[in-house]
Amino acid sequence: MGLTRVTAKISNLTKTGVSYEAEFLVDTGAIDCLVPGNALVNAGIEVEGKEVYQLANGQAVESNYGFARISFMGYETVTQVIFAPEDIEPILGVVALENAGIGVDPVTKTLRRMTAKPLKKYSLL
Repeated sequence: MGLTRVTAKISNLTKTGVSYEAEFLVDTGAIDCLVPGNALVNAGIEVEGKEVYQLANGQAVESNYGFARISFMGYETVTQVIFAPEDIEPILGVVALENAGIGVDPVTKTLRRMTAKPLKKYSLL
């Protein structure tokens, strides 16, 4: 998929206070969303923990994360967000995309609404 960006809005779980809106780079190789830490703090998102993440160059970095509401393309979901350095471009990760029912069209390489969210068939043992 080429470089695709989408306007998204981040707010705290209760949707109170100021939200953060920006153009996010869509990255289907990233699990979580990445947002400048000062924007998350201003939106009232709290640090919930710390995790080790692997960058595209293979380097491991430890970063704080929290939970936020994210709205894009007319849909809203709750997702984990990484507190990133202030000069970083926001990234929309694959978990938020899939939670909102948005997929990548492999032919046009554009984002589109899935007709249904896929579920794996399960059996009881």
